[in-house]
Amino acid sequence: MTSFLVRRVVGALVILIFISLITFYLFYAVPRDPARAFCGKICPPETLELVRHNLGMDKPLFVQYWLWLSAIFVGRDFTQFGPCPAPCLGYSFATQEPVFSTIVDRFPVTLSLTLGASVVILSFGILTGMLAAWKVGQPLDKIASSSSVIGASLQIYFIGPLVVFLLVDTLGLLPRPSYVPFTEDPLTWFVHLLIPWVVLSIIFTANYTRMTRSQMLEQLAEDYVRTARAKGMSGRSVFFRFAWRGAMIPIITIFGVDLATLLGGAIITEQTFTLHGIGELAVRAVLNTDLPMLLGVTVVGAAAIVILNIVVDVLYAFIDPRVRLN
Repeated sequence: MTSFLVRRVVGALVILIFISLITFYLFYAVPRDPARAFCGKICPPETLELVRHNLGMDKPLFVQYWLWLSAIFVGRDFTQFGPCPAPCLGYSFATQEPVFSTIVDRFPVTLSLTLGASVVILSFGILTGMLAAWKVGQPLDKIASSSSVIGASLQIYFIGPLVVFLLVDTLGLLPRPSYVPFTEDPLTWFVHLLIPWVVLSIIFTANYTRMTRSQMLEQLAEDYVRTARAKGMSGRSVFFRFAWRGAMIPIITIFGVDLATLLGGAIITEQTFTLHGIGELAVRAVLNTDLPMLLGVTVVGAAAIVILNIVVDVLYAFIDPRVRLN
């Protein structure tokens, strides 16, 4: 287990460095000048050169990247802003605020959106898929399969405003979606995020329903399941004690990627409901040519994907005894 984790952590660091390097290079490949974006529309040439010097943009590209990378571990002293303690991701060109603290401030919004939607996705998606596999060919199976196709065909930017119009503006059953910190008022936090959770989970739930159903049917056709039935075990015991464990392996793999993607920023959902999370922060960074913020969000999203993939690999051994980490 220890050697496995060490190998994965080292590999994760290499991947993160590679992703940050690619993002850093691609940003400078665009024709827009980052220093001009920081300086503003009306910026004299001498002021523009001073800004480039203060931000370190007059140095070679590799030196700029090395300064950015080393600042994560040891910090950096900016002429324009002053000292930036580790972990330092620089200062935003648009707001002149520290990138790391801005991401930390936005992270609870995205985390709340992700965790709530994940509970809905796993609860309804896996349960509905298992029931469809249990009643394969029966009306329940047909209803679940048809509903999953419809759900997968919908789009968040369409059903989001529609649900808000029906439940908030027309019926007045729920308040308009917004973010209230969980530590201040848990009930208000839950009620105000209920609509985004449901809307975000509709598409994912449909996919997990279909995936769970197909995986369960595949596992029920395996030799070890037929052997268990031949030994006299009931269909219910075989279904819930054996088949579901094998079916969960690919589902956990996909869920790890989906969860990491949501943590990296549910961009469409946050834009639809005006939730100021990491996804909305990424959009603004792209529009404003905000290199430090764009790099920070990219690295955070990539780190979430890499870390959760490691967690998924470790979970394999606990769910399926046929899997060994070594």
